[in-house]
Amino acid sequence: MTGKNDRRGLGRGLSALMADVHLAGPDQANGARKAEQYLPVDKLEPNPQQPRLDFKREELESLADSIRQKGVIQPLIVRRKVGRDIYEIVAGERRWRAAQLAQLHEVPVVIRELDDTEVLEIAIIENIQREDLNAIEEALGFRQLMTRFGHTQEKLAEALSKSRSHVANLMRLLTLPTEVQDMVREGGLTAGHARALIGSPKALELAGQIVLKGLSVRETEKLAKAHSEKKSDAKRPSAKSEKDADTRALEADLSANLRLQVRIDHEAGSDKGLLTIRYESLDDLDMLCQMLSHLPDQRS
Repeated sequence: MTGKNDRRGLGRGLSALMADVHLAGPDQANGARKAEQYLPVDKLEPNPQQPRLDFKREELESLADSIRQKGVIQPLIVRRKVGRDIYEIVAGERRWRAAQLAQLHEVPVVIRELDDTEVLEIAIIENIQREDLNAIEEALGFRQLMTRFGHTQEKLAEALSKSRSHVANLMRLLTLPTEVQDMVREGGLTAGHARALIGSPKALELAGQIVLKGLSVRETEKLAKAHSEKKSDAKRPSAKSEKDADTRALEADLSANLRLQVRIDHEAGSDKGLLTIRYESLDDLDMLCQMLSHLPDQRS
């Protein structure tokens, strides 16, 4: 169960935690953070809650070669284990493992006083900065930060130096069937292919066709659109009453205000009807969601 303190956004704040993970990277103009001290590699141990469990040997070997030439440029973030002369790695386990391969006896560290919740959050933040991360893994990292720690898409986008639409689009990938998400994880589908399938009830079937035929993202978008239009045509009544002038005027006003195509189908002899808003891109949908989410609640 998530406790109250888990959702406080953490006392040090998201920006401070991001700074510890070195979001900007060591090659930026400001350079790498200076280490507070050096610790023997055998005085460090991995974080047992580290979300990344797989460290590819060839990547570690490559990093080890770099460390032999240049040393460990970025210090590790560590915290002291209570009652022990041992430090737990909060961020930088990959560097620590590569340093061992390079036969270094000590590594630079920055020591922090962090609680278990902060350690987990930093581990997740570091994990989503991996270069080899696929779109689904990145989206899962975003969801962890949002659901466990209460961060919003806006806060994440700002802290990660990404657009809000990037965060929102990745999060929407998690609405796809698990099998389609697995295709993205395994490299059978790109994030662009998967985005085109969002909202389709036949996403898995279409994904199979995409992989089988080797369709491009553009071809996938056309396929999904054609399937959606075919379904809409099948549901559309064959005979419709002519719309009155007021309804057509209201459609035009809403379309102009939203900058999206709006259709109103009022059921004759009833107070009910259907309001349809058509969007042409995920950016349009993102804009619409933002507009709707900021509407005042007038139900009370």
